[in-house]
Amino acid sequence: MADSAVHQRIAALAAEEHRLLQAHHDGSGLTEQERTRLREVEVALDQAWDLLRRREAAREAGLDTAMLTERDPATVEGYLS
Repeated sequence: MADSAVHQRIAALAAEEHRLLQAHHDGSGLTEQERTRLREVEVALDQAWDLLRRREAAREAGLDTAMLTERDPATVEGYLS
């Protein structure tokens, strides 16, 4: 996946995240299904941003970025632990 495709994916996921959060701005809260989807979107955003950061670091080090792919959710979400 090219960087431009990753950027497009991030934009689409961010828009979905915004729609989910704005859908209940009246304080009614998200449904269980919406909370689950929001969490999925957040993880997918973390994965996409992680991939872009790793690609940038690889390019700066003069390495090939072709083999870099998204890391699994457990790895990306485990950074804060």
